[in-house]
Amino acid sequence: MSDMLLTAYNGAILGPIAKLLGWIMNGIYYLMSLIGIENVGLTIIIFTLVVYLFMFPLTYKQQKFSKLSQKMQPEIQAIQKKYSGKKDQASMMAMQEETQAVYQKYGVSMMGSCVQLLIQMPLLLALYRVFMNVPAYVGEIKEKFAPLVNGIMESGGYQEKMAQFTTDLNIYTQPAVDFTATDKTVLSNYIVDVLYKINSAGWDRLQEVFPSLKDVIASASEAVTHVNTFIVFNISDTPWHIIKTNFSNHNFVMVFAAILIPVVSYLTQVLNIKMMPQPDASNNSNNNANADAMAQQMKTMNQIMPLFSLIMCFTVSVGLGIYWIAGAVIRAAQQFLLNKHFEKMDLEDIIRKNQEKAKKKREKMGIAENQISNAARINTKKINDSADKVQMTSAEKELQLEKAKAAKTNAKPGSMAAKANMVRDFNERNSRK
Repeated sequence: MSDMLLTAYNGAILGPIAKLLGWIMNGIYYLMSLIGIENVGLTIIIFTLVVYLFMFPLTYKQQKFSKLSQKMQPEIQAIQKKYSGKKDQASMMAMQEETQAVYQKYGVSMMGSCVQLLIQMPLLLALYRVFMNVPAYVGEIKEKFAPLVNGIMESGGYQEKMAQFTTDLNIYTQPAVDFTATDKTVLSNYIVDVLYKINSAGWDRLQEVFPSLKDVIASASEAVTHVNTFIVFNISDTPWHIIKTNFSNHNFVMVFAAILIPVVSYLTQVLNIKMMPQPDASNNSNNNANADAMAQQMKTMNQIMPLFSLIMCFTVSVGLGIYWIAGAVIRAAQQFLLNKHFEKMDLEDIIRKNQEKAKKKREKMGIAENQISNAARINTKKINDSADKVQMTSAEKELQLEKAKAAKTNAKPGSMAAKANMVRDFNERNSRK
């Protein structure tokens, strides 16, 4: 396998992940080339499958958490209702302790599936970076540009010509190309970045910019088109470009085929969302306004994302559309299997096992189960006694004042109470003067 020397994405977080994924993709392409298959589109599909298989354990944990969350929602909502409107510290602490006890009962973390999502999202974003710049990670594809790149760099004023060519065709690369650079290796990498993103019309335009390299350009175009052709598409082309070109040539079969890419992308995204587990409506009767707002936001996102895929697929490369479709189909297949699995799963048995695991974990830490129960009871009793004490103190104070007033009024002559009343009356008369 060739070394990967192109301008790979160099972000602090996604950069290293993209390089790792690129190394895997490079390996897949190399193994396929050994059996005579050199096709970027097929490599993207197999690579997407491999990545989602690697992420399956995280997906499984996330789905399992969702199922257990649905099961425990009535208990969580009952606790929230119990302490609704109570903002004092004792009530807030009691609510937190009771909620934590429910999470421990079901063997899940209060952070839920956040950890899984935090791991999955960088992987998916880095995967997108790899597909946006395949030659940066697949060395054998980069080598197909070598003769043409050498010819361009030997042409006079090639830096200005390539800069203008990139601007005229509105080619976007990440990282952005800079043809004012002086490093020859960097410049050659920038040229490959641009050449990989041009469509069939771009190759024709390149021949106009470098007429002396017409034969080399045609050879490079043929080699790149060979590895980039998937079914009937050049994956560097956009569906919109294919539609416009073939519509003017009255090739309506290709127009229809190009339209299918964004349509299939939209339909697979919708299918993927439909197969995702939905919250049980019977458990949502006690939901507060915030929960309702979050549910509405999720519903809106589920409607927007497929439409976004539909619109964007017209203007991005066919290769990226293949990635979106492949990813959605693989997720749908995973979800189908997970749904079947969870339908047969005995959640009560899982809850019981989780309780046993939590108990053993606590006992390993030197905390006996009865100590926890006793501590919980004592803590609850303290909270209740504290609240009662506050309330009784106020009531008793009023009662004691009334008794003292009555005792002073009915004091016997010559008694200490009577003398105290005389002193009080004397002070009150003097204070009025």
